[in-house]
Amino acid sequence: MFQMNNPFDDPSFSMASMTAAINLLPSMPSRAGAFFTKTKPVSTRTILVEERSGVLELLQTQELGSTSQTRRPGKRKIRSFVIPHIPLDTSITAADYQGLRGFGTNRLQALSQLVTENLQGHRDSHEITKQYLCMGALKGQILDGDGTLLYDLFREFGIQKKIIHFALDNKDTSVPAKCRELKRYLEQTLMGESMSKVQVEISPEFFEKLIAHASVKEIYLNHAAAVTKLGGDPRDNFPIGGVTFRENTEQALRKDGSVYRFIDEEKGLAIPVGTRNTFFMAYAPADFNETANTLGKPYYAKMAPRKYNRGMDLHSQCNPLPMCARPGILVEVDAGAG
Repeated sequence: MFQMNNPFDDPSFSMASMTAAINLLPSMPSRAGAFFTKTKPVSTRTILVEERSGVLELLQTQELGSTSQTRRPGKRKIRSFVIPHIPLDTSITAADYQGLRGFGTNRLQALSQLVTENLQGHRDSHEITKQYLCMGALKGQILDGDGTLLYDLFREFGIQKKIIHFALDNKDTSVPAKCRELKRYLEQTLMGESMSKVQVEISPEFFEKLIAHASVKEIYLNHAAAVTKLGGDPRDNFPIGGVTFRENTEQALRKDGSVYRFIDEEKGLAIPVGTRNTFFMAYAPADFNETANTLGKPYYAKMAPRKYNRGMDLHSQCNPLPMCARPGILVEVDAGAG
């Protein structure tokens, strides 16, 4: 019986090859994700996080019967967190690659390009989702794609959220003094952890009130003139009193079609920059037979033939959990007086 060869049987379309490919594709610029570059791959779907003196640590899993981990004395709380599983599927039909051949290439190269284009779309979707999770972690409340609360770090560890009110409607408020208050609080709450600066991501509404305030207006005009002369955007990296403000207009589209603003109106997030061990991202392995009990990777990809070999189903997944090791430093700033 005559049998057609499946072009996708080539080793370049194997799970290992495609997983390597999706992890090497260009990533989207991410403000929130930039704080979670420290990764902690795990081999399980659940992680244990221990709190000691306000600092969270990821506990390592152990084989049954092995020697337990040594812990320093003192009060501690241990919490279990299930790492979110984020799968994504699309289909490449036979019509998509019927007679496909790129200019000056063979058919396999053209198919590889088609798969790469689809993988890039998957990677971009995972990236914005991960950024959404990271922003939730910076706020202390990690949300699912539909807005459902996954984890409230303040409630989980019994921490009172810190809010600093800048009272920008009051002309007598000293914004530089508020910045010093914010910086001192973070320095004390970091408990020995280092930082290079304090960055505050603020909404456009907060930014407009900030630059119009009596104690800031002249500082901003000088800053804007210098930055604009160099071709920059004065809304980025506006420093006052050792604190850098940056307008954040990022948003994401939820599954129900609603728009989620990363920074709420007249609000902001203060983030210590340059820390070593405060923010990390845990990655769990994919739920494939061949990845069970292996250390997790940022992304996975795999293809399987459709029914009657009428194309291929492309599957990708990401299993991330962003975590802040010191939830006490997650400070909200408010343009109002409280």
